[in-house]
Amino acid sequence: MHPPAMTIEDRTLTRADVAGLIGDDPVRLVGCTLDEAKLADLDLTGWVFERCSFARTDFGKAELELARFLNCRGAFALFRGANLEDAAFRSSDFNNASFRGATLSSVSFEDCKLTGCDMADARSMDVRFTNTLLVSAKLPGFNFRKETLVGVDFSSADLAKCDFREASFENCSIREANIDDARFQDADLRGADLGGLSILAQAGRFKGAVVSAAQAELILSQTGLKVRAR
Repeated sequence: MHPPAMTIEDRTLTRADVAGLIGDDPVRLVGCTLDEAKLADLDLTGWVFERCSFARTDFGKAELELARFLNCRGAFALFRGANLEDAAFRSSDFNNASFRGATLSSVSFEDCKLTGCDMADARSMDVRFTNTLLVSAKLPGFNFRKETLVGVDFSSADLAKCDFREASFENCSIREANIDDARFQDADLRGADLGGLSILAQAGRFKGAVVSAAQAELILSQTGLKVRAR
């Protein structure tokens, strides 16, 4: 993939404008506004978006392989069915965005806000979240096996059927998340906020998991037992 051959700055762009920029090489957009633009089905492979606004922008089924979203804002943006393979999101806010049915293979999210985003039915493999808010997000069936999760907030998220086996949590939260049928065997949970979880009711799915003394006391308190030092 060639580096961007053209940079467009500080413009408000429509679908026609973006389509007119598509050529053999990717394009870099800086400080551009594309709110509510209909960009579905366009080939934006390798494009770089820096400090751009995508409020309610429609990227449905767009080709966004190797794309970069840097310091962007995109509340309620639509990526349904888009190809985001090897894409990267950095320091961006895509709250309530929809990634349903998108291809998210080898995608990375770092220092992002994805509160309320919907990633159900996404084709996900090797998705990386670092220092990212996923509060109330929908991530059913995601595979985090053996990953080290750092600074990820899954509070109140839908984590049903997720695979966290042998994963490690550092400064994370899964407080009040939906963990129905999720697997945490041999995970290191000492760096996770477990508040509001009924772990004992799904004890078999936590076999071999490591928790701190304070977490163990919290879990046992669900049965009415009290842990006291001698």
